[in-house]
Amino acid sequence: MAVPVSQMYTVATYVLAQKLKGVKRYPLVLMLEPLFRCNLACAGCGKIQYPDHVLDKRLTPEQCWTAAEECGAPIVSIPGGEPLIHPEMPTIVKGLVERKKYVYLCTNAILLERKLDDYTPSKYLTFSIHMDGLREEHDIAVCRDGVYEVAVRAIKAALRRGFRVTTNTTLFDDADPERVRQFFDAMMELGVEGMMISPGYSYQKAPDQKNFLKRQRTRELFERILHAPKKGWRFNQSPLFLDFLMGKVDYQCTPWGNPTYNIFGWQKPCYLLQDGYAATFTELIEDTNWDNYGTGRNEKCADCMVHCGYEASAVNDTFSTLRGFGRTVVATLMPTAR
Repeated sequence: MAVPVSQMYTVATYVLAQKLKGVKRYPLVLMLEPLFRCNLACAGCGKIQYPDHVLDKRLTPEQCWTAAEECGAPIVSIPGGEPLIHPEMPTIVKGLVERKKYVYLCTNAILLERKLDDYTPSKYLTFSIHMDGLREEHDIAVCRDGVYEVAVRAIKAALRRGFRVTTNTTLFDDADPERVRQFFDAMMELGVEGMMISPGYSYQKAPDQKNFLKRQRTRELFERILHAPKKGWRFNQSPLFLDFLMGKVDYQCTPWGNPTYNIFGWQKPCYLLQDGYAATFTELIEDTNWDNYGTGRNEKCADCMVHCGYEASAVNDTFSTLRGFGRTVVATLMPTAR
């Protein structure tokens, strides 16, 4: 199983509690961005295109902890930029773990091996390693040779030390399905807990615009990648989200499920679009016109099938209908039977 029982239980009881209270819009994962600065310049990234005075800004530990408490989501994902650049990241993570948040610290792993002594293995802490394919594909994606091997060494070192380790992979139009399947095999052989996959979203600031996926192409690509999944593959995400990527089920986006807090405040409406910022989480939820976003509602959302918009939709389906719950159980226990 790709996710520990304790984490699954925490998320399930949290979601059911929101349902019982009649809460329509609740967060599942806080996307916490303490900085935008990175030590790579990936062609598909839109976060590092800010001027230096913005890239030099950092959230304080207190700001991070306050955002997590204000939001209330059981899971905190820390992307960037490159979080390990932040000098107070160990303090930030320690405070979140003490608050019993399940933390996914997203990193390209260039600095990870030398930073491991700054962290303590815990069921609440996972290093989520950015891996966009096998050696050739990954090094092309991050625009630097040798990064794949650095990341593999860091993964092995973290696993030896007893840390939870997952991978996160963004796929673009030029992805080769068979090579992606070989990549899944390689990550399982390394011993990672699970894999997270998502299609790339067309950041307006990203240098490479030609390889972002259109909606129909996304379904075709993921159907070829995920059909007849091998029994050894473990994915650290909702199986219904994987069905969504393959076009087996359709969802409307629930951007409030993965709210983003960064150096500018609470980002409207989601991690991918920037339509202003709210000063508080309550303001984000209550003052954002959510009906203006999602496929069929906003041209910017037309081709988006990214996890931060649809993973929460899949989880909501699991706990909203018997059919959704049954499909989740079947897909979890017997993934090849879907």
